[in-house]
Amino acid sequence: MIGTEAMAWIHEKVAETVLADTHEHLVEESRRIAPLNDRLLPCDDWSLLFREYLQDDLHCAGMSAADQQRFYDPEVSALAKFTIVSPYWERVQRTGYAQALSITIKELYGVKSFALENIELLASKYHEIKKPGFYDHILKDVCRISQCQVNSLERIFMETAQPSLLGQDLSIMELSRCSLRDIEQVKSELGVEINSFDDWLAAIDHYFERFGRQAVAVKYVGAYYRALNFAHVDRHVAERNFSTLVAARPFIGPEGIQALEDYLFHYCLRKAQDYRLPVKLHTGYLAGKDFMPLARVRENANDVCRLLQSYPDIRFVLMHIGYPYQDEYIALSKQYSNAYVDMCWAWIINPVASVRFLAEFLVSVPTNKILTFGGDYIVAENVVGHSVIARRGIAEAISTLVDRSWIDRGAVPELITRLMHLNAEELFSNAKPS
Repeated sequence: MIGTEAMAWIHEKVAETVLADTHEHLVEESRRIAPLNDRLLPCDDWSLLFREYLQDDLHCAGMSAADQQRFYDPEVSALAKFTIVSPYWERVQRTGYAQALSITIKELYGVKSFALENIELLASKYHEIKKPGFYDHILKDVCRISQCQVNSLERIFMETAQPSLLGQDLSIMELSRCSLRDIEQVKSELGVEINSFDDWLAAIDHYFERFGRQAVAVKYVGAYYRALNFAHVDRHVAERNFSTLVAARPFIGPEGIQALEDYLFHYCLRKAQDYRLPVKLHTGYLAGKDFMPLARVRENANDVCRLLQSYPDIRFVLMHIGYPYQDEYIALSKQYSNAYVDMCWAWIINPVASVRFLAEFLVSVPTNKILTFGGDYIVAENVVGHSVIARRGIAEAISTLVDRSWIDRGAVPELITRLMHLNAEELFSNAKPS
């Protein structure tokens, strides 16, 4: 058995090594400084820390929609918010989502625990930290993040005010999905008119020409609403469906919608290939509540095989380890040279399964094929707790393999460096270290 001293050494080495963060949804810092109380940020107090993911556990534990609405109400006091959430906190506090929050408030604010006697301190510290420059402080000073990659939920490509800190993905979901709402967004962002299929393809070209050399990668999150089984559709079929979509009284139907998106998705992949951009695909578990089509989620890995075969020169990043079907993603990344797996979000979905996954991955697949952290948050503060859980999990997985003599202790420092930041640096050649 590995000794306590040896385990401590591995944990210390992981703790002191910088960590690449390959997936966030952080809004611009300026939007946090002057919040709008909108869809993404419904309030500006400590309850916002529950907004991503943990609120889903609260719902699952019995919290009503009415209570949740009051919990995020900007006019409700800190004490009243604690009263609303406390009955459910007892039920969820051991989940990965909740443990990340507990770590965040302790490490970032110095608040020992989420308890009634600490609520006023938590409320005060939330605002004390949130001032110009706090993204840099959280990511670099507290989390020791070497690079941070953002898939913006505000724009298709965010021309960030902090390009040296926040590398940006180019989202191709809107460009592929091509709904009427997506068309309006593109018209607004680019200042162009979209009257024909050629106009839409020109708009896609424009995004790549303008942002392709700035982008870290392209990102597609369409697995939330469809299978990843993209057929190769003839252009004239896609053009006919587009013309129907933008007609005065459109009726394209589900088959037409899918055929149009299939064509445009492949069009975007070819553009990504031209610009040598990795393609990030959401796979596996879906955020939210009361909706989980597991049959479709399970097929993500099978569907991705076709993409890996069709585009051998594109590096595909399969996100969230495909949880809860992570074994298939070990097989994919072992079989296909262009398949990489990202552990973003996975550490807080199921910390124990993630430790097991990483240990199994390391004895199955070349070590350059794994990315080990992405917080997947809109709210920067939450990255703190998630990064601590990820560091612990990385150390536990390596310690387990050393203990069982699957990894030699002498190889550990180099392995830690590779897993925590070198793989990301090699894969994302456009990423700018902060």
